[in-house]
Amino acid sequence: MTSLQAPAPASARGLPAGFVVELDPAALVLDRGRLLVGGSPLTVMRLADAARARLVGDRLVVTDAASAEVAERLLATNLARPVLDASAEVAVEDLTVVVPVRDRPAQLDRCLAALGPLSVVVVDDASRDPAAVAAVARRHGAVVVALETNLGPAGARNAGLAQVTTPVVAFVDSDVQASAADLLRLSRHLADPTVAMVGPRVAGHVPRADPRWFERYDAAASSLSLGPKPYAVRPGAGVAWLPSACLVARTDHLGAGFDTDLRVGEDVDLVWRLVGAGRRVRYEPAVTVRHDVRPTVRGWLGRKVLYGSGGAGLAQRHGAHVAPAVLSPTLALAGAAVLLRSRWSLPVLGAAAVHASVSVARALPADVPLGTRTRVSGALAVKGVGWSVRQESALLLRHWWPLGALACCFAPGRRAVATALVVDSVVAATEHHDADLDLVTLVLGRRLDDLAYGTGLWWGALRGRSPAALRPRRPGASRAPRSGQLRQLLRRAQQHPERVAD
Repeated sequence: MTSLQAPAPASARGLPAGFVVELDPAALVLDRGRLLVGGSPLTVMRLADAARARLVGDRLVVTDAASAEVAERLLATNLARPVLDASAEVAVEDLTVVVPVRDRPAQLDRCLAALGPLSVVVVDDASRDPAAVAAVARRHGAVVVALETNLGPAGARNAGLAQVTTPVVAFVDSDVQASAADLLRLSRHLADPTVAMVGPRVAGHVPRADPRWFERYDAAASSLSLGPKPYAVRPGAGVAWLPSACLVARTDHLGAGFDTDLRVGEDVDLVWRLVGAGRRVRYEPAVTVRHDVRPTVRGWLGRKVLYGSGGAGLAQRHGAHVAPAVLSPTLALAGAAVLLRSRWSLPVLGAAAVHASVSVARALPADVPLGTRTRVSGALAVKGVGWSVRQESALLLRHWWPLGALACCFAPGRRAVATALVVDSVVAATEHHDADLDLVTLVLGRRLDDLAYGTGLWWGALRGRSPAALRPRRPGASRAPRSGQLRQLLRRAQQHPERVAD
């Protein structure tokens, strides 16, 4: 298993003077700006007056060690995002691109054409026609590393990484269209010395002029596209991993690189090891690259099965981080009540919402006005119930679909699955409202997507003889806090007003 070097001391990697962060627009600012609620995972930050005074509007400029500490905490909890400066881009000569490939000379040609004038290392992972790959690479001035044995994506990237002498490396798959400008723009995040790696939004792309229905679905709902909002990536956050289709990283922070024992999920593993070693990983959707979708139904669904099968290996390495859902008992019961639509559903739902709301209200500082206290606690309770319904719907239809199918043998199970189908379809339509997809294509594609991924997840669990990747976890079972820990976090914020509750 690949390991990483220990992170540098905090004093050696603080944010530089002039670095700017801005608050997440979705964050709640309470108690005259001294209490922040939001971020991902849901976090409460209690600011001392001196720290609050450093915020001008929604921005904070690093001027000294104290302001750097506040900014770092805001970034780490996703309560704020960096304001990127074009002058922070690395120089062209300081970045090398590694492109792993197995055959695909036409896609490789297109990929390399976009990467000039950057230095490129093409790793031929035992192509069936290595001469064609070498000819394309040399035409674009790339260095070629030819492997006699197929090592898979992790091994091929590591072989290229071993050739890199520049301080920054980018990994770009041969079926990805990413320009040199895209990669240099991503490198602006390295102005933060704690950032080890950053990835763009990876959008699906159909190279055909007349895409078929599943290609249109995969382009609109690619599992590699992680949404429109920037994040500090970590387990339990809104973006918990990055796809290795396109990444920019500090070369010396990667150690030996990807874990070659993993043929799938190697990107998730690397991100979580970097985060576990005290480094920061960022997702930057302002930069979008394009990834070719699979040209056949078999290839599309086969890829989903493969992705699901990687859950077991990740669970062995990272435990509860792989859990398919995070549910507290109270909100899990509320979610089940909504899905089952029974006579007792409404009182159970009401009791759960009241319990959650009262718990949050009691934990808020005493000087928060009653109106604000009621509004915030009620909004968070409703949000928690809604998220539980959404998670349980996904469990029934995606991660646990074999159990969902068995549940349809009974009337309550049929009601729950039917409700889950409605909820999930509404979620899909909301998430992809701007996509050029009719509802039938969207719903059919999503159902097949979920069936394929869930099949892979169960196959991996059976093959690995462990259900770890199928088990939800309770809030607090991982080091990454979730919304169910809100009361504990609020109390900690009250007890330690100078600290961040994270």
